[in-house]
Amino acid sequence: MASSGIPPYFKTLRGVVESFVDAGGVGHACGVVGLILKRGYDLNVFVMNVILKGLCRKGEVQGAVDLFRSMERNGVKPDAYSYNTLVNGLCKAKKVEEARSLLVEMKRLSCCPNSVTYTTLMDGLCKEGRPEEALEIMVDMRENGLDVDVFVYGALMNGFIRVGKFDRGRELFYEMLEKGISPNVVTFGCLVHGLSKMGKWEEAIHVLDAMAERGSFPDVFVYTSLIDGLFKEGKVKKALEMFDLMVKKGQQPSSVTYNVVIYGMCKEGLMREAFEVFETMRMKGEKPDVHTYNSLLMGLCNKGRVDEALHLFNLMVKDKDYAEPDVMTFNMIMHGLCKEGRVAEAENIYKKMVARGSCGNIVTLNTLLGGYLSKGNIKHAMEVWKRIIELGLVPNSSTYSIMINAFCKTGMVSMAKGLFNKMRACKPGPTLSDCNTLLGLLCKEDQLDQARALFKEIRDNREPDLITFNTMIDGTFKARDFQAAKDLLKEMLNRGLAPDIFTFSTLINRLSKAGLLDEAKEIYDRMISVGYAPDCIVLDSLLKGFSSKGDAKGVMSLLHQMSDLDVILDKKIIATIVSCLCQNSSNLDVNDLPNFSESKSGVGMRCTELLSTLGKSHPDLQISIV
Repeated sequence: MASSGIPPYFKTLRGVVESFVDAGGVGHACGVVGLILKRGYDLNVFVMNVILKGLCRKGEVQGAVDLFRSMERNGVKPDAYSYNTLVNGLCKAKKVEEARSLLVEMKRLSCCPNSVTYTTLMDGLCKEGRPEEALEIMVDMRENGLDVDVFVYGALMNGFIRVGKFDRGRELFYEMLEKGISPNVVTFGCLVHGLSKMGKWEEAIHVLDAMAERGSFPDVFVYTSLIDGLFKEGKVKKALEMFDLMVKKGQQPSSVTYNVVIYGMCKEGLMREAFEVFETMRMKGEKPDVHTYNSLLMGLCNKGRVDEALHLFNLMVKDKDYAEPDVMTFNMIMHGLCKEGRVAEAENIYKKMVARGSCGNIVTLNTLLGGYLSKGNIKHAMEVWKRIIELGLVPNSSTYSIMINAFCKTGMVSMAKGLFNKMRACKPGPTLSDCNTLLGLLCKEDQLDQARALFKEIRDNREPDLITFNTMIDGTFKARDFQAAKDLLKEMLNRGLAPDIFTFSTLINRLSKAGLLDEAKEIYDRMISVGYAPDCIVLDSLLKGFSSKGDAKGVMSLLHQMSDLDVILDKKIIATIVSCLCQNSSNLDVNDLPNFSESKSGVGMRCTELLSTLGKSHPDLQISIV
């Protein structure tokens, strides 16, 4: 037009600006603006807003800010649309503070903010994880006489749910209902998502019913959120029912939905069903991604079907029709192999990973480290440790836990303590399990002073558990510090920790060996009263204790209790019983006794059977079986 000598009209040029912006050619649109000025036309707010919108859409927010600030210099006063465009652009660029300052500026310049201004800013704050500040904006919005609608509530609900404040999100939903605002699919979806995260799946299902009553039907997102929540709560049957209902209601599951269902099934070990859903997914045209395959690999490895997992993994590596394996895929298959003791194969998988250009992450190397240490291969484990350092990977708490546990099992106290000290500087530091492992080694190696120091550290920084107390009680008894051991037991009970079978066994064994039989018997009676069945080690200790004191009555009483409890005797305790009877009967000769080493079943002899045989062969023992 210009080349033919016909001057373009302003409306024509304005249309060209819009067309360029819509096509993504903001630079060309700016060129047309220059032509507008050259032709002597004045710019208006409409044209400037079109350019602002184009710059923000392209992510050129600073350019948009510069243009916005030049508007008044060019005689164009920004309107509410100008501000809203820039607020939206700044929020999307995560420059929420600058966007908030524009709200203040609008009020100062008497350019009234509208619902779009407030809603955009609230949404930006919520996406930044600042829903409380967004709530303050809503209050300001109301004070300025604007109605709060369903979109505002939807943004706020989503904001609170994103930061884990599910109750607050739910409160906003019911506040919205009280104010007579009808929920839409988005707000219903937010509520269902939040309730699912809270584990309140029954309430979430009621919300689905409420949606139907209001003529608002759940979409794929709503169903997927609920199905995911049900699986996480262990409600597998209900999750699958909801999946079937979704399909019946005409909602086509997305790849995310299929992944949620497959992962949930694999976690529960339902591999046949998981593969059926996998096949359905492919038939429906939803291409399985790496998350789908990782779920299947996890499920197969957890079920011990490592060879099948390996076959699927090899298909992913070799066949382009399958998803490209990621680091988690390699980690999964390596973990499965190491769990089966196939560490050399896991190492080969790692080499394939390196050949593909990835050295893995700390989880990868931790897997190999644990694999070698579980086989007692310290040399190869230390090579993996060296590899971790060379690759610049930062050992995490799991790295140290694996090594500390291995060194404790092999009695390498200095190495375990050295790593434990290093672990203190590693966030989040040693876990209680790590502390308990080292505590056990220190007690086992008779390093009670160091064990006590560690116990104090545990007590000062976290809550000791039953294992902590059991370990310390055993170590203290072993060191023959009986009063300190009893004080520990008292502290344990005061903390509300109930003794378990290990606690009882430790106390009975140690008290019996120390000759404190009355206390040992008292603990034994309490153990029986709370429903724990004594094992042969406990009974063996008590029998030896009574026998060493010459308490034949105590021996016989315990034997009858063992008979009443229908205890199965192993070779060791049979020998102890016979020895006790010989020591407490001048008329009994051990050579005259029959062979009680095995029962007919080969799993041990019942106490009743032993006593009955002894009573018949040696009536002078006065053993009577009722």
